Amino acid sequence: MKNKYSHADAQSLRGMASCNVYWLIFLLFLASCTTKTLPPPPNILFISIDDLNDWVRVLKGHPQTLTPNIDRLARQSTLFTHAYTAAPVCNPSRTALLTGIHPFTSGIYENKQSMRASAVLKDAYTLPQYFRNHGYTTMGSGKIFHYSYDTLSWDQYWPSIDKIRPDDPEPTNPPLHGMPVYGRFFDWGPIDVSPAEMGDWQVAEWVSEQLGKEYDKPFFLACGFYKPHLPWYLPQKYFDRFPLDEIVLPSVKEDDLDDVPAIGRALAKEWVPNRDIPGDSVEGDHRMVLRYEQWKQGVQAYLAAISFADECLGKVLNALENSSYRDNTIVVLWSDHGYHLGEKLHWRKSTLWEEATRSLLMFQVPGVTQADIVVPSPVSLVDIYPTLVDLSELPPNPDLQGQSLKPLLKNPALDWEQPVITTFRPGNYSIRSRHWRYTRYADGSEELYDHKIDSLEWKNLATDPQHISIKQELAEWLPKEYTPPTGK
Repeated sequence: MKNKYSHADAQSLRGMASCNVYWLIFLLFLASCTTKTLPPPPNILFISIDDLNDWVRVLKGHPQTLTPNIDRLARQSTLFTHAYTAAPVCNPSRTALLTGIHPFTSGIYENKQSMRASAVLKDAYTLPQYFRNHGYTTMGSGKIFHYSYDTLSWDQYWPSIDKIRPDDPEPTNPPLHGMPVYGRFFDWGPIDVSPAEMGDWQVAEWVSEQLGKEYDKPFFLACGFYKPHLPWYLPQKYFDRFPLDEIVLPSVKEDDLDDVPAIGRALAKEWVPNRDIPGDSVEGDHRMVLRYEQWKQGVQAYLAAISFADECLGKVLNALENSSYRDNTIVVLWSDHGYHLGEKLHWRKSTLWEEATRSLLMFQVPGVTQADIVVPSPVSLVDIYPTLVDLSELPPNPDLQGQSLKPLLKNPALDWEQPVITTFRPGNYSIRSRHWRYTRYADGSEELYDHKIDSLEWKNLATDPQHISIKQELAEWLPKEYTPPTGK
């Protein structure tokens, strides 16, 4: 049987086949030129320092503080100098940060409320849970959540999901300062232990070890330091860094509370209920500290606790810099709220003033942030969740109430005028703009401070008719309604 194709036809077919091969090679070459290799997802190193106010060198809150490692990270990062908490108490602050939902929406206002008992947060995706659901290995140690740890959020937690950090050693004869206090949460003094015996030190070592391992997925690694939370029991060497006779006390005004509404004075705890005698009152923290001449000792102890926490941070930063992840890891460092050490005649947190609401916040993002950048625009800790989602190019979580700070990280000079709202218990709010703090309490009483000239908030301008328009403008940001306390 004759082939129906001639010799010329065969040559033509061979030519066509050859052309097709060359054409295919050309198309593959073009595809290789135009197809971009996607970078791997960034890792997240998520670091918290509990009860740390602005007493770090880069925030200039106290002239004697020693924070070389915080300062080192700040020089490599974008630092938000006016970051504010959603609530000036541990549990509602951390719950808001980790769920992206404000307390006035969730109903979580106090430390003893359970996050998952809130009807609003029952099925909410926490920040680590969101990353876990999108392909990340989530690990952590130390204080990230408050009391209750969420099993849906973590693949691994050390020492365990129930015991979030090793116990700190404690003295056998508290209180060390000699004041008649209830319990261990208002006490300080040196103890005869090594730094390695402290819980935070062991947390830092565990987190550092994780940075030396290999992973088949991107990781979300959380590191929560407990100090400078009370009690301030620390090795002697940290106290020795701050000689008692050289301690600089915070600036205070003896009649500071005279123009503060009654509810604000109550929050300052000038007098507190006597636990032993119903209906009786005893002096609050500041009056007691003054009577027992313990102010310098308290400031010394807080500075010592900050210095210790800073050393723990340094261990983790060194581990990251010496790891294979240094160029593909987002580092975010934050504190959950501020802290008073006599300012406004108050100690601890739990107020709506600057000292209790201002927090530490910085981001180091490879390929996005530049070194040693400062952003003065007011931002909220609730913004951390959407920012990390945005930076990691994950699908947005529509339930979040914060906003991504990625535009500010890329352009620190961006016009960013939205104020920040802080809630302390139902119906009490403070609005912080670039130049003003406006506070309205549940009973309708008000405070207004001009931060252009009054950074210590000594003069309440709320009753001055010249500032009515300022109050009206800031009041537009107040919640129109709030969720009653839930989840107790």
